[in-house]
Amino acid sequence: MVTTQDTRDDVRAGIVAAATQLLREKGANAVTTRAVAQAAGVQAPTIYRLFGDKDGLIDAVAEHVMTTYVSGKSVTADGATGDPVADLRAGWRAHVEFGLTNPELYALIATRGSGAPSPATIAGLDVLRRRVRRLAAAGLLRVDEERALMMIHSAGNGTILTLLGMPADQRDLDLSEAMLDAVLTSILATTPVTPDTTTNAVAVTFATVLPDLPGLTDAERALMAEWLHRSLTHPTP
Repeated sequence: MVTTQDTRDDVRAGIVAAATQLLREKGANAVTTRAVAQAAGVQAPTIYRLFGDKDGLIDAVAEHVMTTYVSGKSVTADGATGDPVADLRAGWRAHVEFGLTNPELYALIATRGSGAPSPATIAGLDVLRRRVRRLAAAGLLRVDEERALMMIHSAGNGTILTLLGMPADQRDLDLSEAMLDAVLTSILATTPVTPDTTTNAVAVTFATVLPDLPGLTDAERALMAEWLHRSLTHPTP
């Protein structure tokens, strides 16, 4: 028996498919509410009812394209290699490959009207955050986790946009690895933290495990977190 929800889901899927096809065949500028409605055989108000606005439609297209891309590849799970640096490199390479494989989607996400990050971007940051946390837990970071996260994220997106701005046959694909190496040099300690290594790296590692330390009250955790933050932002000479 076909339900109203089934019909709604079918219409939604048809709109996403039409928008995705327009994106691939005609580029990001072709993905307008009117064009998508015409291609999907629906009225424009239907798109607003199902997606809220154009940003909602863009988010749905991004999710669809990314899901299709990931399902066709062998994706390494977080921590699968046992080496947090190797896992970060694998994630970086997959991200750059996705951006270069889907240039119009990247352009479409960049033109979202609200300025807020897309759900796809937020989900990607969550994956990256877990990988950065593994680096911190292993004593490999010499900056705080949030700084490391933002440096990797910014460098990755900047690398993709720079490469996309070049003619495909003139792209320097070694740029991606060079940028990653530069970021890793900036955020990683040369060796895992031990008691005789830098105070900064020790503070980063301790901040990572602080939420799980037993026997502390919330006030004590907050005070310890404040001390650690001060040691990272205003290190003693």
